[in-house]
Amino acid sequence: MDPATTAAPLQADCETETSSVWSWWPSWRPTSMSLLKTTESKILACIQNDLWARFVTLPNQDRIWTLTVSSKAAQKPAQLATKTPLVMVHGFGGGVGLWIRNLEPLSRSRPVYAFDLLGFGRSSRPSFPSDAAKAEEQFVDSIEQWRQSVGLENMILLGHSLGGYLATSYAIQYPSRVSHLILVDPWGFPDRPKTSGENQDTDVVKRPPLPRWVKAIAAVVSLFNPLAVIRAAGPWGPGLVNRFRPDFKRRFDDLFDDDTMTQYIYHCNAQSPSGEVGFRAMAESLGWAKRPMLQRVNLLPPSMPLTMLYGARSWVDSSSGDMVAEIREKSYTKVQLINDASHHVYADQPETFNRVVENICNSVN
Repeated sequence: MDPATTAAPLQADCETETSSVWSWWPSWRPTSMSLLKTTESKILACIQNDLWARFVTLPNQDRIWTLTVSSKAAQKPAQLATKTPLVMVHGFGGGVGLWIRNLEPLSRSRPVYAFDLLGFGRSSRPSFPSDAAKAEEQFVDSIEQWRQSVGLENMILLGHSLGGYLATSYAIQYPSRVSHLILVDPWGFPDRPKTSGENQDTDVVKRPPLPRWVKAIAAVVSLFNPLAVIRAAGPWGPGLVNRFRPDFKRRFDDLFDDDTMTQYIYHCNAQSPSGEVGFRAMAESLGWAKRPMLQRVNLLPPSMPLTMLYGARSWVDSSSGDMVAEIREKSYTKVQLINDASHHVYADQPETFNRVVENICNSVN
């Protein structure tokens, strides 16, 4: 068992370290919420527009770390205020810092919100149930409580990977709050193939081979929480992230000439597990959901516009998008591939991604 999973739950004030019989464990790992805050601050310093960063406290006292970015150059602030805000939901193991190439460009014409999902990044890290439906419900409830606390009437909701799965679930339950749903390489849509043996992936998903880091985590996820290996590596954890995720440093190398982004990923995921416990409850394995979203996407109201963006070189199979379009054949459903982009579409091809998303937003108002 991952020793971190036996530690006492983090307090609602997520600047505070866990105190328990495992108090030596966090000190062995070169991480803390304070180090995560420092690394994130370096990333957010790239934003020139107006930035408001704060914790949003939910009724149960969980706190959601939230960014609001708006344009300094807006000629008519009152007109800007009438624009439907864009809300961005990151994927598994991520945080608001990964949107650094997108927040400023997308905030030129409307407010942009980004938050750390409950259990990830700098947000509170409560316990999650082991039941898939209940874990999903806890994530979705936290998003709705966040919306209420922030005071948004409706939003353009964008989710990447796990964030896309949760954004869809949210849109099904609270359709009146979503003006347009944008899913970016969403996780958890297809049914797990009925094939068996080692050829399961290659038989069904005719995509680029799974990245080495996906295979490594997949090998761990059946026995431990998905990111246990990073915590178990202790002081070698940051080097492990650099080794398995050199792509993060490469994607942002024009912004940072050091390991800022891989350090950010490390500090996001070396804390006591919470959101990943919820993810593990919902996951059949790393690539498949216990409750596949294709079985429920018909519950989206026909009037809700849906756009699905996939990286043309991603290991996520875009055929799920085509299936969604068939299921919603009488509703606005657009599936678009972004050339020369892998799973992290927003960072691989940020200019194209930002242009496509801005056009979608402008179609709303």
